[in-house]
Amino acid sequence: MKIKEIEEKVLKVAIEIVKEGNGALFVIGENVSYEKLFEQKFSNFSIFENGAEKVLKGLAVIDGAVIIDRDGRIKEYGVMIKDVKAFVGFGTRHAAGLSASKNHNLSILCSEEERKIKVFKDGKYVMQIDALQKNVENQVSQISSLLESLGVGFLGGIGVVTLAPVLGITLLPGVLIFGGSYFAIKKIIEHFKKE
Repeated sequence: MKIKEIEEKVLKVAIEIVKEGNGALFVIGENVSYEKLFEQKFSNFSIFENGAEKVLKGLAVIDGAVIIDRDGRIKEYGVMIKDVKAFVGFGTRHAAGLSASKNHNLSILCSEEERKIKVFKDGKYVMQIDALQKNVENQVSQISSLLESLGVGFLGGIGVVTLAPVLGITLLPGVLIFGGSYFAIKKIIEHFKKE
């Protein structure tokens, strides 16, 4: 299973969750330090099985994070991320998403207050998606492709250092890229213009 397909499936569910005004945290990857908040009632299952999207959505809105491995299997749900470092200006779910994204993981956070989806990759805040943007659910494949092309090596420190709209650059409506370098964003834009 390609990680891009997993990202797309989770992003679609995340958009639905945020549009309904709920919050959630998905972690895609391995080596995540966590503690179960309660006994697991469901055995490991693939997010690609028939009907899995509804179950995934239901599990995601329970307190705690959903851990998905690189094969698209739900490993745990309703878990508390351990070894969380504060994410200044944000709450515990944001701090958990940022911390869980370390070790080459990807975290997708649904913010019920802001109605945004925030993406953390390799311990960096890399993207924000406006779930209320018209037809954003039709852009999931493009968003996932953009995520794949974001080599974290060029991204700067955590925070809003460079915003594409501030530079007058719109990659996709409702999608903001965070990073530390104008030139890195420029390269991404050049890549998408070629396609």
